[in-house]
Amino acid sequence: MGIKTYNPYTPSRRQMTGSDFSEITKKTPEKSLTTSLKKNAGRNNQGKITVRHRGGGSRRKYRIIDFKRNKDGIPATVLGIEYDPNRTANIALICYADGEKAYILAPEGLTDGMKVMNGAEAEVRVGNCLPLSEIPVGTQVHNVELYPGRGGQLVRSAGNSAQLMAKEGKYATLRLPSGEMRMVPLNARASIGVVGNGDHNLINLGKAGRKRHMGIRPTVRGSVMNPNDHPHGGGEGKTGIGRPGPSTPWGKPALGLKTRKKNKQSNKLIVRRRDGKTIK
Repeated sequence: MGIKTYNPYTPSRRQMTGSDFSEITKKTPEKSLTTSLKKNAGRNNQGKITVRHRGGGSRRKYRIIDFKRNKDGIPATVLGIEYDPNRTANIALICYADGEKAYILAPEGLTDGMKVMNGAEAEVRVGNCLPLSEIPVGTQVHNVELYPGRGGQLVRSAGNSAQLMAKEGKYATLRLPSGEMRMVPLNARASIGVVGNGDHNLINLGKAGRKRHMGIRPTVRGSVMNPNDHPHGGGEGKTGIGRPGPSTPWGKPALGLKTRKKNKQSNKLIVRRRDGKTIK
């Protein structure tokens, strides 16, 4: 993927960049694999806002992605690479030999006409999905299952990959994009390769309107509010927050407070945290 710049006919356009979509080979989505996507503007099933600054945005159809990749032993042909408005990665439309179609995450190097396959018998090749027990140590993988059969939950965004570091007993050790070293069951599946669209993080939106198209509303800093609106508010001119650490509008600690439970069951599977410390 390349980055596209624009002629600066407005101030915002000067800094704006976008994708040139050079990897995209199919323009329209497969109708049978799309479904409607209801907006909830950050509200839960009680109608209460649980995520602030959400609302509006362009209308989108959801593409049904096959994260499980459990159709084993049947080769599939890549029909096209598509843009997906619901995620940073591009997606690939594949058609199995029996005629069934599915969407998968498109790794780097996957192109139209290539064959992909799932299962323990598949080759270790870009786009194929195998159990970790069948993947050689040192291989880069994505769309990794945390629990066998549940479908890929780790390493799914653009440009990311995890590296298989070791296999011992019932577990494989992976180095995740964050730097965390974590053990995952050997019979969990992963797809080979690096997720495509790696230049996604280099895109400069350039103007507030592009953020609104994504369904994200403006965020006002607490330090510019009054004291009755936010703990950071008040003071003459630009002042500090006046507290030992930053807090939410409701006075709870924010930005850096660890929220992970100390006795969480999966702590024993984390070999090294992303900050370089080991969990005790």
